[in-house]
Amino acid sequence: MMAGRIILLVRCLSQQRNKVLAPDTGRDMMCFAVSAAFSWSPSPEIGNLPRTGRRLGMKCRLSKAFTERRRPAECLLDHTSQSPQNQDKIMIDLDRRTTTFLALLAPFFAGVAAAQTSADKMSDMERDMSKVPWRGNEQIAMLIYPGMTVMDLIGPHCMFGSLMGAKIDLVAKTLEPVTSDAGVTIIPSATFQTCPLDLTVLFTPGGTDGTLAAAADPDTLAFMADRGARSKYVTSVCSGSLILGAAGLLKGYRASSHWSCRDALAGFGAIPTDARVVRDRNRITGAGVTSGLDFGLSMVAELRGQIYAECTQLVSEYDPDPPFNAGSMKTAPADVKAVMIKLLEGFTQKAEALAAASRI
Repeated sequence: MMAGRIILLVRCLSQQRNKVLAPDTGRDMMCFAVSAAFSWSPSPEIGNLPRTGRRLGMKCRLSKAFTERRRPAECLLDHTSQSPQNQDKIMIDLDRRTTTFLALLAPFFAGVAAAQTSADKMSDMERDMSKVPWRGNEQIAMLIYPGMTVMDLIGPHCMFGSLMGAKIDLVAKTLEPVTSDAGVTIIPSATFQTCPLDLTVLFTPGGTDGTLAAAADPDTLAFMADRGARSKYVTSVCSGSLILGAAGLLKGYRASSHWSCRDALAGFGAIPTDARVVRDRNRITGAGVTSGLDFGLSMVAELRGQIYAECTQLVSEYDPDPPFNAGSMKTAPADVKAVMIKLLEGFTQKAEALAAASRI
């Protein structure tokens, strides 16, 4: 039995030395290897647990030792330090076999540290500016419609605009000026008929009443369904995912949206997901409004790589430091949430009705 546990320990640690893992991952893997090799309990409390509980207990104690750079025995004593008698029992439990094998781990710890340092150097070597695809030929179509939220459009457009060589079309039903919900007027560059057939990215912004109207418009849905079936990436920000859902482009996909209408996506067969940016295969959706910047950077990284995206982030000086911490339903004060939920209640109900009426 003991021989089998020793073999398990050596195999786990050998695999660890041959892999590039984050420090915490490597530490946890080694701790688990030790706990698998010994069914040893460092305290009466852990000793009363099933074997799995004892192993996890030891893992936690050893993880603390590695994190704080202390001797494992010192951290094991922390768990039952109520009396000198408990400490004496712990030291007795640290028998010769246990301390011997803990000592044997030292070379493996050194190997893991060296592997991590090597991984960091490899990462630096991979940052080769000469290999960055500075120019491309992406075809990007961004839907615009009356009543859209202009920030949903402009945030991603700013990031897409950094893609040298890319062609970006602002697509509407006609070439007539389109006015956003904030009164900003946008001039389309293409119509549903003149927009390229095969796209790299198909995108739609969100809004409130204007979005609901677009999501119920047959011409808009036909255009989105046609280009969405051909596009390499199908994307949206904020409640724009309602339009994707109504066009049948989110069925079976995880997707995000503004918090006020995210749950309504289930009515289109989508899987509502609470995250700033959600990717499911070639569907990439952003949450509300300002997440369009995160979405845009994510798309730049997807199309041109991380270094290009980092350059875009720096030139945009995108380093958010909001004056308040009320930007999500997870962090906003209760009174703020209550008033905004009430304010958007009508839109939420309309979005749910739209999805319920869908035949997707």
